[in-house]
Amino acid sequence: AMMAGGAAGGAEAEEKTEFDISLDDAGGERVKVIKVVREITGVGLKEAKEMVDSAPKVLKEGVSKDEAEEFKKKLEDAGAKASVK
Repeated sequence: AMMAGGAAGGAEAEEKTEFDISLDDAGGERVKVIKVVREITGVGLKEAKEMVDSAPKVLKEGVSKDEAEEFKKKLEDAGAKASVK
């Protein structure tokens, strides 16, 4: 138990349960990125386009790590730069 506790001590700051997904740069494939933003956020076309146009922008807050990583991958696959915060 002592070793596990010691290892967890340094990682405590990273033990978040909620993450934000941020669109950092839309890249060259704006149409693809807008589609992914709509899929992730559930907003309409106009709102998704505004989000992409205003990058860097947090798209979704308080999601699980798995969800955040999945969204980040989808955005990157569409040609955008994204980060999980």
